[in-house]
Amino acid sequence: MFSRRHQKALAKFALTAFFIMATASLWALSISNRYRSPRNPERQVRKSTTLIILHTTEAPAKSSLNKVSSRGECHYVVTEEGNVYAIVDRDKEAFHAGRSMWHGKEDVDKYSVGIECVGYHNKPMGIVQLRAIKDLISSLKSMYRLNDNSVICHSHVAYGAPNKWYKKKHRGRKRCAMLFATPSVRRELGLYSRPKSDIDVRAGRLIVADKYLNTVLYGSIDPMSRHYPQKTVKKAAPKVTAKVPVKPAVKPVQKVVPKLVPNVSAVATPKKVSKVVPKILSKASRIPTSEKDLKEGGWTKVGVVKKGGTIISLAGSKWNKSDTYYTIGKKVISGDKVNPAKIQVGTSVWLKK
Repeated sequence: MFSRRHQKALAKFALTAFFIMATASLWALSISNRYRSPRNPERQVRKSTTLIILHTTEAPAKSSLNKVSSRGECHYVVTEEGNVYAIVDRDKEAFHAGRSMWHGKEDVDKYSVGIECVGYHNKPMGIVQLRAIKDLISSLKSMYRLNDNSVICHSHVAYGAPNKWYKKKHRGRKRCAMLFATPSVRRELGLYSRPKSDIDVRAGRLIVADKYLNTVLYGSIDPMSRHYPQKTVKKAAPKVTAKVPVKPAVKPVQKVVPKLVPNVSAVATPKKVSKVVPKILSKASRIPTSEKDLKEGGWTKVGVVKKGGTIISLAGSKWNKSDTYYTIGKKVISGDKVNPAKIQVGTSVWLKK
């Protein structure tokens, strides 16, 4: 048996080792300090951390990074390429939540970590970016000992000031990061539960001003499900071996059939055996490697990605299908292999009609 002094020493060692491992996992993400905020030295250290809040920038990476860096408006930024930038030290306060409330507690900045994700609240993100967000969340959850329900989006906590339409305080000032509340995206992030209801609304502290947003946050609507469908695993049916009673063998009675003389005139002449010629695949059935192959194979060019545009606006729900193709320069890439982050202006989109 260990003495009380030894027990305390072991507990202290285990706690120190835990934080070292958590910090090491964050460094494994290759977090860059290139956009470290000049406001970082003046920010206070948080007394507690009970939430991780995900935001969407609603703007491109460069302008978003410059803005949040100059104002110290978050702790991390994750770009479309999966790059992670540290803005404010993770244990300090970053002004990311704004006018906010969670379970009756306002000023959410004082007890949360804020992650800005380059993208839009109603558009899907690439797998590379989601994996980086997932790794960052996993490390922070381990470090602060948080569960899945503690990872929420800005829409969960933001609420608006009274105005001419709503005289009372109301939830749903904006739909920032709404996609991170959907079950399909949360599965991609390794999160398998979410808050079931708005406790502040139930307590009468706030009202539901945006019914659609409230249904996405807590109801059955999942606008991202067609982009990230749930993978179903078919279970093999259990083998049922039924005992069949064995009947005693009985010899069949053989019938005597009289021999018939065949009619020579009725015998059919043998048909000629035709040789099987191997079918040669046409050019249209080959995997296309050029725009010429695409045209011959029945694909139609539906448009070209322009500045500020997205592949979703051209290809819709088929953007990541195997029969959708993109021509980037001289390369032809199928939709199931393309990295959305690498799509550039001038990329042609081809769909099978």
